[in-house]
Amino acid sequence: MTTHTPTRPAGPAGTGPRGRAGTAPRRTAPPHVLFAEKLLAVLSGERPVHWMLGHTIGEAYEQLVRLAPTTPLRSCGPRPVLRHCSARPPGPGAVEVCATIATGERVRAMAFRLERGRDRRWRCAAVELDGLPS
Repeated sequence: MTTHTPTRPAGPAGTGPRGRAGTAPRRTAPPHVLFAEKLLAVLSGERPVHWMLGHTIGEAYEQLVRLAPTTPLRSCGPRPVLRHCSARPPGPGAVEVCATIATGERVRAMAFRLERGRDRRWRCAAVELDGLPS
């Protein structure tokens, strides 16, 4: 008795490799979008500030400590949602990011800077929200 072992992934031709249990492979968002989501989770009160300890350098952690308790994103209304996020590299190893956040009908702005360390990991170096003092 012989058994047939498929040499190609299941599914229609040309669909490419599949992930676990026949699901499509997961796409990873760019680092600036992942950081925007992390910052949004902290500034909205969904996550505690210390969740960002390993992801910040310099003044960024202290800025989050000051911003998080008083930010307008901490409301009883709908959960804030990241609408747009764009990045510009001012130089090698750094990215400056501008994001818009929707909270119901209101749209707010968030800006932050990411710097790449010697270990090749991105960390947040500065964060501002709607011109609030940071």
